[in-house]
Amino acid sequence: MNMFRLENITTEFGKQLRMNRSIQAEGVFGVLKQDHGFRRFLRRGKNNIRTEFLLLGLAYNIKKLFAKISENRLGISLFELKTA
Repeated sequence: MNMFRLENITTEFGKQLRMNRSIQAEGVFGVLKQDHGFRRFLRRGKNNIRTEFLLLGLAYNIKKLFAKISENRLGISLFELKTA
């Protein structure tokens, strides 16, 4: 890993981003299991599983977008975005 990347992830901002990222990934699978009732894939074969997983992701993202629109939270981010 080059020094720039190492310095980037060891800053306070980098730590916040990593912590937020780990929380988000775990939360998505929890929502899929709890709210969507997903326990296992219903199809067999890599292509069918890929399609099923893409549909699950699409449903999750549409539900998330609908919640943001209905609560008027579009354009709001957790952290201020860094500009170059």
